[in-house]
Amino acid sequence: MQINTKSVKLALPSKGALEKLTTNLLAACGLSVFRPNDRQYVASVPALPHLTILFQRAADIFTKVEEGSVDLGITGFDVFWEMGAGQDNVVTVCDRLGYGKCELVLAVPESWMDVDSIEDLAELSLLFKEKGRILRIATKYPNTTRKWLYQKRIVNFSLVEVQGAMEAAPSMGYADMIADITSTGTTLRENRLKQINGGTLIKSQACLIGNKRLLQEDELKLDTVRIILELIEAQLAAKKFISITANVRGNSPEEIGKCLMDNSELSGLSGLRGPTIAKVYTPDGDDWYAATIVVEQSMLLCAISHLRQVGGTDITVFSPDYVFGSQSQYYQSFLEKL
Repeated sequence: MQINTKSVKLALPSKGALEKLTTNLLAACGLSVFRPNDRQYVASVPALPHLTILFQRAADIFTKVEEGSVDLGITGFDVFWEMGAGQDNVVTVCDRLGYGKCELVLAVPESWMDVDSIEDLAELSLLFKEKGRILRIATKYPNTTRKWLYQKRIVNFSLVEVQGAMEAAPSMGYADMIADITSTGTTLRENRLKQINGGTLIKSQACLIGNKRLLQEDELKLDTVRIILELIEAQLAAKKFISITANVRGNSPEEIGKCLMDNSELSGLSGLRGPTIAKVYTPDGDDWYAATIVVEQSMLLCAISHLRQVGGTDITVFSPDYVFGSQSQYYQSFLEKL
């Protein structure tokens, strides 16, 4: 597949869990990626013909966006934070896509019984200094780690840059501790390491980044960003809500609406703005109405009880695919960064 030079180019992770979760999100947003086979690194999005997908290593996506070979990219916020230090041409278009969540943490050997917090680590670094030693920290995130430790006034350390087998560094003797990404802590525990209290450097998840200059210069690219952000925001918002409809007997829509509004003891039980009431045309001509409310998922049973209290029956529940606001807050926030 040839790349259209006038297309908007979006880089996605080429393998692993991040690739699957990213393509799943785009599909849920109506932006399914068409990739003929796994060995092909150029793909398309039929819903947006001018959008070209390029599959890249997640660690390389920031560089591709920075150099301008792609306009947009999805990678981990940890990568953006580490590689974006000191530059302002790459911006987060959306820094919370809702998946790939993890933390960059400090971890020490379990055998360090007296080191459980960042305060303990600060004392240890001073003890090392008194003994003519320096605390060695293995990490793939030198910029983030160095800046964070300096902010904590820990200065007696050296960073050992490691690209693989990070957790093995202390046991193999080329580092005393590590600063690495974890999502569950299982790998740390399996390698006899423990996370220290107060030792979370950053919290990360998948994010959408973009080349600020390229996006500013092209209306088509800005409009593509708007479409993507509108769909992502509405799809993520929809996960929080459910739509509930009940048939209610009453004299008028106003009467039923007033009952639902007046009898609501909890905020939000009458819907986002209020209930929607529609006439139900029954064979016997009785006065039935369909009352629909949209509430947060956590309020499901309370909302069901609320509808029953006003005579609701035949209650159905649906999960919306999208919930759009009056405007896209994601897009407005992005424009402010430009």
